[in-house]
Amino acid sequence: MLVYLRLFKESFSFALNALRTNKLRTFLSLLGITIGIFSIIAVLAAVDSLDRSIKDQLSGLDKNTIYLTKFSFGPTSVPKWQRDNFPQVEHDDFEFVQRNISQVEAIAYVIFGGSENLRYEGKTVSGVNVTAVSNGIYDIESLKIAEGRFYTESESYSGSPVIVLGSATAENLFDSENPIGKTIRVFGRKLTVIGVLKKVGSGLGDSPDERAYVPANFVRQFNNGGTEGLPGAVIIKPEKGVDIAAFEAVLKQKYRVYRGLKAGEPDNFFVNKLSGLTDFVDGIISFLNGAGWVISAFSLLVGGFGIANIMFVSVKERTNLIGIQKSLGAKNRFILFQFLFEAIILSVLGGVIGIVLVEIIALIATASSDFEFV
Repeated sequence: MLVYLRLFKESFSFALNALRTNKLRTFLSLLGITIGIFSIIAVLAAVDSLDRSIKDQLSGLDKNTIYLTKFSFGPTSVPKWQRDNFPQVEHDDFEFVQRNISQVEAIAYVIFGGSENLRYEGKTVSGVNVTAVSNGIYDIESLKIAEGRFYTESESYSGSPVIVLGSATAENLFDSENPIGKTIRVFGRKLTVIGVLKKVGSGLGDSPDERAYVPANFVRQFNNGGTEGLPGAVIIKPEKGVDIAAFEAVLKQKYRVYRGLKAGEPDNFFVNKLSGLTDFVDGIISFLNGAGWVISAFSLLVGGFGIANIMFVSVKERTNLIGIQKSLGAKNRFILFQFLFEAIILSVLGGVIGIVLVEIIALIATASSDFEFV
């Protein structure tokens, strides 16, 4: 036993000495291994971070939430030309669904639009997603108020000129000033700030922190939708415990009748569920994971070839030394252990450096942004 321990110790000492003697070669070998391990961990860490961020963002939403609109959230067999000719989902559709579909916990009408500029006195915040939606969105998205309140059902139906700001939007526009009751200009019109949302952090798409919410009927006063107008959607959150398949079937059947579609005619709308969106996202994440493992396999292969190449060069360079050692009675395994220890030291040290680099970069990236890297 002592003989083997001595053999290991001496082989390890020979390996360390060889690495110290050939500093440039050792550095280049470590660099290749470090980059390979860094690539593996960085790619998989990025995919895992994105996966966790998306799941955290969707965790507060009911996966059975339904979006009734002219667009499909996922792949569809309906050709684009046919989808382009679908009628818009408008406020009348929202009122029909609200009156005729039961077992609904919350329902809202949303008008999709682009980003807008918010102005307060001499300050302007550009590129804010101003979401035109009825007050039911408060329960659907489980929004939380930090200051003030959300607009009421009566304010929503009357289209009152009020606005609720996300935490980041309020901070960018007002700094440390209290925004409640202040008048700002959006869409070229004056609106009163009645609430500020609690901070939730970044996630899938734009965060509520960076949005602003206004009643959909306020926007309808100067944009009435229709074929040339902004597209809309009815968002439906079914009651808990409802048979979703049966609920969706009833919704489709009644909505088809409302739109005057005859038996055999295809739907001219889509019923999108968040569960379908999450399945679609899971498919993308799985693909990215697979691609990450392929990249990792190539990185490992290249790193392995790099180590093997260095070891072959080391053996070639030390042919004379190996001959001297054997002439002095050194066994083959003693010489083999020297090169194995050299390869192990390079691999472990390069791997540790690569992992530490990813950890440092992840910490810096997390500290400098709202996105959390793991």
